[in-house]
Amino acid sequence: MPTTTCPTDIGRYHRQIILPGIGEEGQKKLGAARVLIIGAGGLGSAAGLYLATAGVGTLGIAEFDRVEESNLHRQILYDYQDIGQLKLDRACQRLQAIDPKLNLERHPKGIQVDNAIDILHHYDVVIDGSDNFPTRYLVNDATVLAKKPLVYGSISQFEGQVSLFSANQNCPCYRCLFPEMPEPGSIPNCAEAGVLGALCGVVGSLQAMEALKYLLGLGQTLATKLLTINALTMEFRSLAIKRDPECPICANQPCFNDLNPANYIHPHSNLSCQTSSTTNAMNDSPIEIDVEQAKAWLESEQPPLLVDVREDNEVAICQIPESIHLPLGSLGERWQELPRDRQLLVYCHHGQRSLRATRFLRDRGLDQVTSLAGGIHQWALKWAPDMNRY
Repeated sequence: MPTTTCPTDIGRYHRQIILPGIGEEGQKKLGAARVLIIGAGGLGSAAGLYLATAGVGTLGIAEFDRVEESNLHRQILYDYQDIGQLKLDRACQRLQAIDPKLNLERHPKGIQVDNAIDILHHYDVVIDGSDNFPTRYLVNDATVLAKKPLVYGSISQFEGQVSLFSANQNCPCYRCLFPEMPEPGSIPNCAEAGVLGALCGVVGSLQAMEALKYLLGLGQTLATKLLTINALTMEFRSLAIKRDPECPICANQPCFNDLNPANYIHPHSNLSCQTSSTTNAMNDSPIEIDVEQAKAWLESEQPPLLVDVREDNEVAICQIPESIHLPLGSLGERWQELPRDRQLLVYCHHGQRSLRATRFLRDRGLDQVTSLAGGIHQWALKWAPDMNRY
């Protein structure tokens, strides 16, 4: 791990070293610094590239996913030849090519309840580039318990947010802003709502900037602020945020004293049915089943009616055969078109909108409705590898 600045390094980082407040001592600090990036996607790509080029000595990458074609418009660590390969492998190769002296630490299982604290203890700063709420809440809670600063970033369509949560310095954490995890499907993810690729670069770069400022002790961080970005109007707003004295994780007397898996599953997420047998699951009309159960059900003597609740542009890319199309946005007006005397298997892209649709239909008396967990994305990975994915 580089801890000194040699003459060659001075030439490389000269324009950074001559900045007020950095100098050779600041560059040595960066060389000795250890930063963990959680998720090597749109945000992690941009943050990782700028931290590597700034001379941060050690980067940890926590990522378990593979590169898909739909990643390429925003995840700038990868190119077309990387499709199908592990993001962790390709990200490390790319970052190592930028700086051969860079020390890279791999975490191929990502961040989970049983490894989060152990991993975080080894780093000075954590950058959250995750794209789902369970991971986001888990990372927040783990950084609070491990007393590590967390650089938060999120994006959706044309809007982004950035902050720095440092609860050990009496600053707010993510749960101070959003105490409870939203219900699955209530907030669309980027795959459903879309995102402008360049916005990932903006937010990821700002996350790298916050990490560098924190490591160098420069300027004012976003520790008590939430920076919001509107790419369409180019408005950047800085909102003051305060620590919640009743926060479940960072209050003086918190409700959570450790990482409990139950804290990262919304109470309305009924995933227990996935462990039951297919026959019993179908008879009980579970709210959600996995793709293995779905395939067996569709091949049975009494298959369900497949209902696709995605939008028109998504259906044009791919669809499970023999599906009827009823977009979620039209469900409120058209739900009575669905048969009451037949079991329905509802699917979307990743399983969130279909879960909302399932609950909506059940509330209206259609009690034989089930959602496909993982949606058509998981179906394609398991049963239709040649299907177009997005």
